[in-house]
Amino acid sequence: MIDKAKRWARTIKRDVLALWLAARDARVPWYAKAVAGAVAAYALSPIDLIPDFIPVLGYLDDLIIVPLGILLAVKLIPVKLMAEFRAEAIRRSKPTSRAGLAFIVAIWTAIAVALIWLFWPNRPA
Repeated sequence: MIDKAKRWARTIKRDVLALWLAARDARVPWYAKAVAGAVAAYALSPIDLIPDFIPVLGYLDDLIIVPLGILLAVKLIPVKLMAEFRAEAIRRSKPTSRAGLAFIVAIWTAIAVALIWLFWPNRPA
């Protein structure tokens, strides 16, 4: 069972890198590039949408959201191209995504601004 989990984790890592490559390839349709880029940026971002220290929910994105995003993106990319990207991903090391970091920071900033605006005490004029 542990061996199966390790294989699954390696497959996820490989596919994330393959999607990162696909998002930059001119042969991939624009809609597949958009999905692949978003999934790869999120998966490679050093910051999660739901921080891992939050019990149960913290790992929900890693266990459900990322694999579902990968499945969707892989279905949108032509099979022969995806096989090429997977082969290239095996040869490369894992990059980090500054765009993913910026995206997650922007979401958290927007949430913070919305909460401050919502709960800021109204001052009489």
